[in-house]
Amino acid sequence: VNVLLWWEPFGRPRRMPDCRRRYNITGCRLSADRSSYGEAQAVLFHHRDLALHGAEGLPRGPPPRPPRQLWVWMNFESPSNSPGLRGLAGLFNWTMSYRRDSDVFVPYGYLYTPPAPRPFVLPRKTRLVAWVISNWNEEHARVRYYRQLKEYLAIDVYGARGLALAEGGVVETVSAYKFYLAFENSQHTDYITEKLWRNAFSASAVPVVLGPRRANYERFIPRDSFIHVDDFPSPRLLATYLKFLDKNKPNYRKYFAWRKKYEVHVTSFWDEHLCKVCKAVRAAGNQIKTVRNLASWFES
Repeated sequence: VNVLLWWEPFGRPRRMPDCRRRYNITGCRLSADRSSYGEAQAVLFHHRDLALHGAEGLPRGPPPRPPRQLWVWMNFESPSNSPGLRGLAGLFNWTMSYRRDSDVFVPYGYLYTPPAPRPFVLPRKTRLVAWVISNWNEEHARVRYYRQLKEYLAIDVYGARGLALAEGGVVETVSAYKFYLAFENSQHTDYITEKLWRNAFSASAVPVVLGPRRANYERFIPRDSFIHVDDFPSPRLLATYLKFLDKNKPNYRKYFAWRKKYEVHVTSFWDEHLCKVCKAVRAAGNQIKTVRNLASWFES
């Protein structure tokens, strides 16, 4: 299968992954060389770059678009951060995103059952609540919630407006904390990012989440693996509960019961995405369709 990446995401050249070695996906030829356009079974378009270059930057031919070639729209930002969706109706055959109803579904992470369970050891916890934030915006629900919560609870903030991360980065720093504020920059269906999968789960901190509704999180993770801000009528009562768990070890440890059964996989940008498209194109055969109204689907 030949897959062409029309724009390398965010304009950063990259080495194409070896899909066979990394993901056991065979028969995959990935390229960012536009001269291979005529032979490509699928062409991938990254939305952020599409928004930057506009529809004029799309292939114009010659050669014209081969009749069975799939155009795949790829986006991992939320609708709030995806400008220019309106003009894209009827252009693409497939979608690839974090949404479960995408043609190629690539979440930011997932849980899986390992062949043999590995013992889980909780790192030593010396601190209470951490939050890592690079994009600080007073208009965001997450910043507004944080401002209320910190009235009742000490929160260590890292990143743009706070402390510097320790050697080894986010996971190393957060693993010393009991709780992590996995607050998304906007609230949309299935938009659950590395803030949960890497910053909280990989660091073995209990995520306190602000994003889509609790029921949406429970499609992907056990109900007792996280705390949702919606579970409490006010930030003050959430703070009271976190302080209770801080003093009550058995209750705190219940948030790790799921670790007996599951391991955490954090998706690798962008290698995994490119290889998954290859696999999906092979599996699809000659089925072809058109995404009639991209904006209304993605914003729903």
